[in-house]
Amino acid sequence: MEDKQLPAIQVEGLELRYGDLLIQKDLSFSIDRGDIFIVMGGSGCGKSTLLKHLIGLMEPAAGKVYYGRTDFWGSDDETRKSLMKKIGILYQQGALWSSMTLAENIAVPLEEYTQADAATVKELASLKLALVGLAGFEEFYPSAISGGMRKRAALARAIALDPEILFFDEPSAGLDPISSKLLDDLILELRDTLETTIVVVTHELDSIFSIGNNSVFLDAESKTMIAMGNPIELRDHSPDSRVRRFLTRGKDGGIENERMMP
Repeated sequence: MEDKQLPAIQVEGLELRYGDLLIQKDLSFSIDRGDIFIVMGGSGCGKSTLLKHLIGLMEPAAGKVYYGRTDFWGSDDETRKSLMKKIGILYQQGALWSSMTLAENIAVPLEEYTQADAATVKELASLKLALVGLAGFEEFYPSAISGGMRKRAALARAIALDPEILFFDEPSAGLDPISSKLLDDLILELRDTLETTIVVVTHELDSIFSIGNNSVFLDAESKTMIAMGNPIELRDHSPDSRVRRFLTRGKDGGIENERMMP
């Protein structure tokens, strides 16, 4: 990921399977540095499965994933571990340790992957919580805060190691509209202040349009990608009716045709 002229991630001919069950095939796209890249599509199309292949949880049946010049799945274990230290992940349910305070949760990656002493770890944990609007909540347990706050605490843990790339799996799941909007605003702020590349798996249209500047659309029926580009452009101008229907909540034709409806 050291060559700033290359995409942050390049996917070439990726094929996703669970055993003999084909999920997606022929996936080829690039994620540029500084993108907020949306992985979208209907239920069951393989969005979260693709994410698992990008972050090292599942090996593809075919194809390649490049981080900069590095072939992720073609590398040895040590190289992959080194790359993994440069990414952060916010899982759908947050995945905070319920028996740990928020500060202790954030300390886990710092203690595992850095040589920082206890005082520095404590200071960094407080800093990360402050960055997501949770200053003063270091000693709270996850059960004592709201769902939106838990998502932000999980995000603080995801940015503990100052990652170059952040992955989000359905970040708005379970949140009310206001909390979801606050999380979207925070994602934009992190992209701008930390210069982080962000990949978001979601089907929430409000989030897709408010934060995404690039995207790939996965189709469950054809089991491949059927569109790529800026989500608003796809909504308004995609030649594929399946994409337009998804992005206009079933109003096939996008914004231009919608204005002509009685």
